[in-house]
Amino acid sequence: MGIIRARKLGYDYYEYREDQENPEIHTALKNVDLDIEEGSFIAVLGHNGCGKSTLAKQINALLVPTEGTIWIDSMNTAEGDDLWKIRQEAGMVFQNPDNQIIATVVEEDVGFGPENIGIGTEEIWRRVDQALEDTGMVAYRKHSPNKLSGGQKQRVAIAGIMAMKPKCIVLDEPTAMLDPNGRKEVIAAVSALNRQEGVTIILITHYMEEVVDADLLFVMDEGQIVMSGTPREVFTQVEKLKELRLDVPQVTLLTHELIKAGLPLTEGILKNEELIRQLSELRDAPNLLAAAADVVRGKQGEQKDLTKKTGGSAADSADKDEDNQKGYTKAAGGSLVLDDVSYVYSNGTAYEITALDHVSLEIPQGQFVGIIGHTGSGKSTMVQHFNALMRPTSGRVLFNGQDVWADGYSRRNLRFHVGIVFQYPEHQLFETDVITDVCFGPKNQGLSKEECLERARRALGQVGVPEEMFEKSPFELSGGQKRRIAIAGILAMDPDVLILDEPTAGLDPRGRDDMFDVINHLQEVRNITIILVSHSMEDVARHADRLIVMNEGRKAYDGTPKEVFAHYRELEKMGLAAPQVTYIMHALASRGFRVDVQAATVEEARDTILNSIVGADKK
Repeated sequence: MGIIRARKLGYDYYEYREDQENPEIHTALKNVDLDIEEGSFIAVLGHNGCGKSTLAKQINALLVPTEGTIWIDSMNTAEGDDLWKIRQEAGMVFQNPDNQIIATVVEEDVGFGPENIGIGTEEIWRRVDQALEDTGMVAYRKHSPNKLSGGQKQRVAIAGIMAMKPKCIVLDEPTAMLDPNGRKEVIAAVSALNRQEGVTIILITHYMEEVVDADLLFVMDEGQIVMSGTPREVFTQVEKLKELRLDVPQVTLLTHELIKAGLPLTEGILKNEELIRQLSELRDAPNLLAAAADVVRGKQGEQKDLTKKTGGSAADSADKDEDNQKGYTKAAGGSLVLDDVSYVYSNGTAYEITALDHVSLEIPQGQFVGIIGHTGSGKSTMVQHFNALMRPTSGRVLFNGQDVWADGYSRRNLRFHVGIVFQYPEHQLFETDVITDVCFGPKNQGLSKEECLERARRALGQVGVPEEMFEKSPFELSGGQKRRIAIAGILAMDPDVLILDEPTAGLDPRGRDDMFDVINHLQEVRNITIILVSHSMEDVARHADRLIVMNEGRKAYDGTPKEVFAHYRELEKMGLAAPQVTYIMHALASRGFRVDVQAATVEEARDTILNSIVGADKK
C-alpha cells in the first residue's frame, strides 16, 4: 500500500462575485488516481494552471477533495482528526518562501518546525546544523531572512522542512529562484534524504534536467494525469510534451533534433555521456557514418530548397513593416551608466554587507543584456540602481548622460522610462482587477482614461493575457499569470528600458518561450533596451546579445554569451554553469570531433555536430 493514494480525486474552486448569485466553478482536479510507494522519488510536470499546485496542497491537506478521496500514510485528509499528523508526515515547500518564513533569524526559522513537534533542544540544533549545511546556508544562519535574496530565502524554507524530517516532502517549484549551483545543492540534498533516509519526495518543477533520476514522472493537463512512466518513457515523447506546453532536457532535445536531421540515434537520451557514446560509435563505424552522412546531406538539401521557395527573409521584413504600421516608434538613443558604483547594506553596523563593489559599465539603447551571478552576487541590487530605487553608497548612475541623483533631477520621470519587474510580481500588483492594475502606470503619466485603457489592453495582449481575465483580481491568478500582468503594467508606460528580474520563474516552458517572443519583438521593433536578470543559462544563451557576470558584488565577465560561457570552469567556481550543450561540445571535442566548443544553444550544437559528422565522412 502506497504512502500516498488517491481515488477519483477531484477539486473545484468556487469564485464568488458581488454581482452574481451563483459562484463560478473552476475544476482544478478531476478523476486523479495515484498510488505512490513510500521512499520513491516522484516528479509532477505540467503547464501553468494544469492542477499541479492544487494536487500538492491536497497531499499536505491544505485543501480537501470536493470529490473522491486521498490518503496520506493511510490517513484520510477529509477527516479532520488527523489534520496535524498529516502535515507532520507530509512537509510542504511553497513556490514563494515568504509564505512560510516567520522568524527574525535564519537558524531560529529552521528550528521552528522541529520545536513545534516536540523535538528536544539538542536534537533540534543538530537538525538545524545539518539542514543549513545541506542547503548551503551555514554562512547565513545568524542573518535576518528579510535581508536575504529571493533564492537564499528559498533555501531557508527548504531547510525548515528538512529539519522536521517528515516521511514525505512536497516541493512546489523549490529551485525557481536559485542559481545553478544552488539548484544542484537542493536537488542533491532532497535526493540524499530520499536515498539514505527513505523520505518520499514529490517534486513539482519546470526544470526538466532535475527529474531525469526520478523513479516516476506524472504529467498533468487540465486537472488530470495524462502521461506517466519513467523519465526515459516520458521524455521519449518529445512532440507530445511540446503539445502539452512542456520541455525536455537539453540533451534529449538535441538528440531529437539530430534524429530529425538524419542521425541514427536513440530517442529519450537523458545524460550527456549516453549521447557522446552513441555519436562516437557512429563516427567510428565507417559504413554507418557514410549512410548517416548521406541522409544528413539529403535533408540539408531539402531544407535549402524549402527556404528558397518560402522566402523567409522577405516574410520577416513584411512582419516588421506591419508592426511599424501599428504605431510603434523606435526608442531614442541613450544609455544607462554605472560609474564606479558601490552599495553597502547596513552601512556602519555589525551587519554591514557590500553588495556592489566599484562597478562600472555602460548599456547603450536597444541592447539585450543578460545579467547572471550566484545568489547574493549583487544582481538585483545593481538593477535597482538603474531606475533610482537605490542610491549608491558611492559612485554615480547616469541615464542619457544625466546623473539621476543630481539636485533637481526627476526620478519619478526616470521610472517611466526605466521600468523594472521584480522577482515576485505580487509585490507590485495591488489593484482590484487586472485592467485597473495595468492602467496605474499610464494614469500616473497623466494620460486620459481612454488612453490608459488602450495602452493597458495592448500591453496585456502583448504578454498573452486573454480579455476574460481583465476583470479578475490579480491575486486570484497563478504565479505565471501574475508575472505577465506585472510586465504588462510596465509595458503600458512605453518605457525605453525594461528590466526583468527572473521574468520566467513560475512559467511553464511554452509560457517562457511566449514571454521571450514578446520581449524579443519589443526589443527588435521598438528598440527597447532589455536587461534580463536570470539564473537560466539556457535562456541568456539563446536570447541575450551581451552577458554580464556578477560575482561577490563585482563584474567578473562582460561579453557575448559565447565569449562568457567559454569560461565555464571559472563560472562553476562562482556557483554558475554553462548551458548543458556547452558541456556536450567540450566532451565531443576532447574525443576528436571537430565541433564549435562555444556552441551554447541546441540549434548551434545540432548544426556543428552535423557538420562534424559530414566532415568526418569526407575524410
